[in-house]
Amino acid sequence: MEQQTGLPRAVCLTLVKRNVTPEDSADYLTPTLKALLPDPRSLKDMETAAARFLAAVDAREKIAIFADYDVDGGCSAALLIDWLRQMGREATLYVPDRIDEGYGPNEPAMRSLAQAHDLIICVDCGTLSHDPVAAAKGADVVVLDHHLGGETLPPALAVVNPNRQDESGDLAHLCAAAVVFLMLVEAGRQLREAGGKGPDLMRMLDLVALATVADVAPLTGVNRAFVRQGLRVMTARDRPGLAALADVTNLEKPPSGQTLGFVFGPRVNSGGRIGQADLGARLLSTADPAEALSLAQKLDALNAERRSIEDHVRLAASEQAEQRGLKAPLVWAAGDGWHPGVVGIVAARLKESANRPSVVIGFDGDEGKGSGRSVSGIDLGHAIQRLSSEGLLLKGGGHKMAAGLTVTRDQLDAAMARLSQLLAQQGADQLGAADLKLDGVLMPGAASVELVEQLENAGPFGASSPAPRFAFPEMALSYTRAVGQSHLKFAFSDGTGPRLEGIAFGAFDTGLGQILSNHNGARFNLAGRLELNSWGGRTSVQLRLEDAAPA
Repeated sequence: MEQQTGLPRAVCLTLVKRNVTPEDSADYLTPTLKALLPDPRSLKDMETAAARFLAAVDAREKIAIFADYDVDGGCSAALLIDWLRQMGREATLYVPDRIDEGYGPNEPAMRSLAQAHDLIICVDCGTLSHDPVAAAKGADVVVLDHHLGGETLPPALAVVNPNRQDESGDLAHLCAAAVVFLMLVEAGRQLREAGGKGPDLMRMLDLVALATVADVAPLTGVNRAFVRQGLRVMTARDRPGLAALADVTNLEKPPSGQTLGFVFGPRVNSGGRIGQADLGARLLSTADPAEALSLAQKLDALNAERRSIEDHVRLAASEQAEQRGLKAPLVWAAGDGWHPGVVGIVAARLKESANRPSVVIGFDGDEGKGSGRSVSGIDLGHAIQRLSSEGLLLKGGGHKMAAGLTVTRDQLDAAMARLSQLLAQQGADQLGAADLKLDGVLMPGAASVELVEQLENAGPFGASSPAPRFAFPEMALSYTRAVGQSHLKFAFSDGTGPRLEGIAFGAFDTGLGQILSNHNGARFNLAGRLELNSWGGRTSVQLRLEDAAPA
């Protein structure tokens, strides 16, 4: 790779680890929509969905958008609202309350929307909502979704979903916002064929990028182009909501994939988790900078509150799961009063610590709402859907890596036992500790700003395309200090060259913090990802530590 391309060695190592050939390296490093965008019409019902959407626009019909309360749902709704606004049209936004209404369309809401609207577009939800869609009498319903479909589809005019059972699965990696974007591409094509013109879709890729990263969609194929192009759009700060988020969080540099996943995403999500469900979608769709700033400040405060609630539930769930055993096919915990807005995050923490599929359920009275996260190679969504079809859940669904469920207290033990059995059939009980796959070995002196910038050319990094991970062997720690409640800041060197700073998030939640803090001069092998840290106008390299072992 190095000989044939002339690229820096570290970049070549990164590309080769991702099975990129020298011949494909240029296209990989500069992914473009022109080369990678699929034909929207390859998805079933796409032409029907776009045609009905345009007919509603042309006839000035009343349009309602029923969106999920997470980032993907918010971005999907904002895409449609932005497009319609540029065409001189408005739409009613409806986002269900996570606690009172739960995930997806419900019959009372759909019935009410149908009475006042001609077209209801369900985004990031609706594929399994047979009865709610049927309740929308008098209005047409179009579903734009990506969640796993069942054996039958709801009685909607169109269900566009790459994860329908009758689809090929070639586009199964798309998030809902990407599906909405493809629908708008098809709408633009139909407009042009009729002699019209639609809005500039390239300027809307910031929303697709945010949804793709926040929904942990794999960064392969067209998703890489979505994120790469979307990040470029964000640097222009044309969307008031994202500009306000950058200001509220004191972002000093152009956003990166990490910014989307760890800064913007959690804040947009916080309204749906513990606050007002539609705050995120309203922030992303507003054209008013003053309203954007107010909403961004509210979401930032809610995110801080969410972290406090999450810490309480995480400690209780971890203790319960450890008592039940972390080597089982399923790691799970359930408790009274656990906020349903944080159970998914806590499930992700359990999954990371145990390397097992995990489910966390919060009960309010007799009914519990839970969320699950899976590991690579284990299809949790299918197993949850199987449970629901067997009558062991009130409802449940999702996709391979994440799922949601509602269960009664009487159903709980039988449901978790059956779920554990189904996951064991997939080999979940045979999983060992999670592997850390390394891209190379470095010394601190080689970890320069230039190197990190070169590595970022191989991005964007995220799900299915992780950032390069390097090992630093036999390092001496020159200082350590606790930051916040659970993080560790430190510096290290090989004893002869320059030192490098590092940070280990959540180190004191796992015991790693205590081990490194009490090093007593011992040397360690350190492994993690390099990142640029900008502070006070100065840019430096730091190691985001993922694991360590005595040298």
